[in-house]
Amino acid sequence: MSNRILIIDDDELVCQSLRKILIKFGYETEFITNAEKSIEKIEEFYPDVVILDIYLTSANGLDVLKNIHAKFLNLPVVMITAYADVNIAVKALKLGATDFLLKPLDLDQLKIIIERVISSKNLKAEVEKLQEIIKEDYISKEIFGKSNKIQKIVNAVEKLSKSYDTTILIEGESGTGKEMFAKFIHQQSPRKDGPFIRINCSAIPRELAESELFGHEKGAFTGALQKTKMGKFELASGGTILLDEIAELSPEMQAKLLRVLQEKKFYRLGGEKEIEVDVRVLAATNKKLEDEVKKGNFREDLFYRLNVGYVYIPPLRERKEDILFLAYSFLNEFGNKFEKKISGYEPSALELLKEYPWKGNIRELKNVIERVTILLEDDEVKEKHLQFLKPSINEYNLSEDKFILKIPPKGVSIDVVLRKLIEDTLKITNGNQVRAAKILGLTRSKLRYRMEQLGIEVTKQIHNS
Repeated sequence: MSNRILIIDDDELVCQSLRKILIKFGYETEFITNAEKSIEKIEEFYPDVVILDIYLTSANGLDVLKNIHAKFLNLPVVMITAYADVNIAVKALKLGATDFLLKPLDLDQLKIIIERVISSKNLKAEVEKLQEIIKEDYISKEIFGKSNKIQKIVNAVEKLSKSYDTTILIEGESGTGKEMFAKFIHQQSPRKDGPFIRINCSAIPRELAESELFGHEKGAFTGALQKTKMGKFELASGGTILLDEIAELSPEMQAKLLRVLQEKKFYRLGGEKEIEVDVRVLAATNKKLEDEVKKGNFREDLFYRLNVGYVYIPPLRERKEDILFLAYSFLNEFGNKFEKKISGYEPSALELLKEYPWKGNIRELKNVIERVTILLEDDEVKEKHLQFLKPSINEYNLSEDKFILKIPPKGVSIDVVLRKLIEDTLKITNGNQVRAAKILGLTRSKLRYRMEQLGIEVTKQIHNS
């Protein structure tokens, strides 16, 4: 279902023109010229956004704004006017207007504002759901993000989870949430009532690795003073064990692990009794394990044993739609933790978060939001609170200077690529064809020929009549 927009303006010609544009943008749009019936119309149409003119013949737009927010507190209202009066604009924003636009309307700016307002509205609704999720230890599939890319992965993981003992290899950069995915697999599996044990293979000294994984008997080595120590595999019996940073296991331990996966049995270090174990093994790594096999650093037979089910978690920079969703959820989490009432982010702060490369992925984003929340003295996160991110953004933008074209697996028509390239360039130049031609390395006549050939029209501004 498309989002709905209601226009409130006593100039029917402007309403009709604006409605046509918004329908082209993909929004279901209606208008009303009688502001006194605006509440009734909102109840009937139930819009996601209201576009309201400040100067109306039959009513004061600011009074209409007050009435709307008195009854529909969370309904976003974008104010428009033909008069550049800063005081009126400030008053409208103080009364709860989401944004403010001057006539003649800049259509690119209008589109951006509406997309941002709807995105913010949807995010706030999701945050309300997350409030309950965060309170519980249970991991919801929605907490990973809302992008199509991540939800497809979550749905695939959910199917893999239903198996009782299928081993699963989880790959992804540091900070992408591999451990959370592993917990999600455990909670969705038939073993959910059993233990979930995680062990970081890179943090165990080589000489203690066997003891940590399989336990030891008294006197098995210097310092083994206990009668018996159970290893992580024994502790995880009936449940799930996550071998994090699996690529760091020594060749000797790789061989022992392979035997356990094949036979479901092992000996404690220094022990004579063979112990049977019923455990599901999940392995995670920030390296490409297949490449480690080619380099001779990892056993090929163990790789195939682990790689029965496979999950790759993409970095945050490749699913930017999730950045704002996660930023709101973390702000909500830390706002509650530090007992601060924070309404959200100003638009420029959100843009800054989207531009940042997040080399540390979700972990880095979470740490940044925690830092900002602790230090915040306002009721909103502003761009100035995130200034420390800008050097990395500049460095990232410089490294991303080259043009990258991604071809979908099923292929793409050259006309589609050319159309997208020309349309995006015209957006950058705000419709200036001379500048667009220069950017594309064409003459203006060649650009115009291509535009006519592809049916590209430059959207003009709407002027107040």
